[in-house]
Parts: sequence; C-alpha cells; structure tokens
Amino acid sequence: MSTAATATIPIFNTLRALREWRSRAFAQNESVGFVATMGALHEGHMALVRRSLAENDLTVCSVFVNPAQFAPHEDLASYPRTLPADLAALSALEVKGRTPAAVFVPNALEMYPSGISQDPALQRGTFVEVMGYGQEMEGRSRPIFFRGVATVVTKLFNAVQPTRTYFGQKDIQQALLLRRMCKDLLMTLPYPENLHIVPTVRDPADGLALSSRNAYLSPSARHIATVTPSALDVARDAWEAGMTKDDCVKRAEQYVAEVAERARADGAAEVRLDYIQLNDSDTFFEVPGHRTKDTWAQQSPHPVILSGAIWVDKTRLIDNYILGDVDSIIY
Repeated sequence: MSTAATATIPIFNTLRALREWRSRAFAQNESVGFVATMGALHEGHMALVRRSLAENDLTVCSVFVNPAQFAPHEDLASYPRTLPADLAALSALEVKGRTPAAVFVPNALEMYPSGISQDPALQRGTFVEVMGYGQEMEGRSRPIFFRGVATVVTKLFNAVQPTRTYFGQKDIQQALLLRRMCKDLLMTLPYPENLHIVPTVRDPADGLALSSRNAYLSPSARHIATVTPSALDVARDAWEAGMTKDDCVKRAEQYVAEVAERARADGAAEVRLDYIQLNDSDTFFEVPGHRTKDTWAQQSPHPVILSGAIWVDKTRLIDNYILGDVDSIIY
C-alpha cells in the first residue's frame, strides 16, 4: 500500500494488497461498490463514485490506462494522466458520511502477468471477447477495443469482487456489453443486475458529454465539438416525428456536413463524421432502414440506441441517446 501526499485514501498498487483489503471487507460483511476508470477524472466519473458511495458500505476505484483497448495507431502514449489531481478529487468526495475507501493503481505487469503489446498479433496470454457484440456499433470503427475492455474489466472484477459496479451511459455499448459478459460468464461479483449504468453527465453550458479526451480540444475546436450532441438531436427529433431510420440518419449526416463546411470556412476546426446510427439495444444490430418509431415498437420490445462518433480535429467524440424505455437500461 502507498499513500499520495494529495490523497487521504489508501492506494494499492498490487493485487496482493488489494485482496487483503477485500478479505477484511468480506469478513466484516460490508458491501463494496466499484468504479473502474482510466484516470483524468471529471464530473462524469464523480457521478459514478457518488452513486457508489450512496449505495455501498465501501467504495473502491481503479485508475489504469489499459493498453489492450488501444490499437497501435491510437492515443495510448498521449492519453491524459493526472493521478495526483485524480486522488485529490476522490479524497474530497463524501456522501452519507462515506468517502472512497481505496484506490487500486496497478501497473501493466500487475494486470497482464504474461505481458501486453498494443499489437494484437503479438499478444500472449488470456483475453476475453464477447463474440457477435463487440464487433457492432463502436466495434466497427475500433475492432480491438471491446476485446481489451472485456479483458481488463474481467480482471478488475476478479481482483475487486464488487457487490455493485457503476459505468457511464456515455459509453453505452461498453456498459451493456459488460452486463452481458457478467451474465455469460455466470459472475456473482457482480451479478449482471448489479452492473449499474449512470446517465451521461454533460457540460451545463452547451450539453457536450464530459470526456477525458475533451482536454485535447483547442478553444476553437471546443466550440465546434457540440456538433456531436446536436447531430444526435436532429436524428432524435426526426425519429420522434415518425421518419424512417434511414431518413433520420441522412438528416443528421447532412447537419454534420453543414457544420463541417462552416468550420472549414472559418478555419475553426476540421470536422469528420465517423458514423451516426440507430441500433437495437439488445443485439447491437442496426435498426432496418425502413423502420420508424411506431413500426419498431410493434416489432421489438427493446429500446433503440442512437449513437454517433465525430472527429473534431484529432479528437474523436462519441455520444448517444436511448430512444424508448430508458429505465430498462439505465438503473
């Protein structure tokens, strides 16, 4: 165990120390909530920790930038690392007289005893893949991402053995995929129903979903970044008005194209669309192009996920809305 000068929370760097702490919680019959992070904490992370503090005797957070979910060309080296500030922020939290009880800050060798390479072809050891689900939606743009996420979260669940765990809606596919993984692997700590999804936290000034990667944005690009939620607003309004899925997507794509042209003309930023799509929240398959809100409701009991990914300069921004029975997913 180590203790940072800016934090009042015990910090564990090894699996052995964490397990000793967890054994004491088991012995005292205390519930443990868990929030997994890659650091660079913001108010979205804090919302997860506050929820855990409210619902559990003890709360543990992890800070680990996971190499396995970054492709070789992605931003592992430059991903924001702000551990002293993160620990200070966690130390300042208090809900119902509870503060975070521990922070797990392992290194890569602790998490990957067989070693880890960003190149999947060079990886050795045990990995977890949620077949048929990790390849849809975000997985089409980031084909190794969910394999890396499922692997590291399985490891963290094995290490922490949480009673409950909390993930943000901003990464909705990730959260739903992990809930399915818990069910498929017959996990008891946590049970699938104890993997809670917390609504996206947005900047109160402009509605942009909070993200650690927002720190990459220049002031001019930050102003343009609201293209992401605004494009989803266009698609959502069209869906609610009874338009087909294809027409909803086309309207949103046209909106992005118009913003991109204006931003280019002003020299503010380069805007590039990755995707905007509507998907079944259970299978992650695309909603058929001819479906409308009404015909979808007649055909499927599952809510629809409206999601998008848009590049603003070199920053990839993702966001989503749930269309339909939100309470069946967000709880």
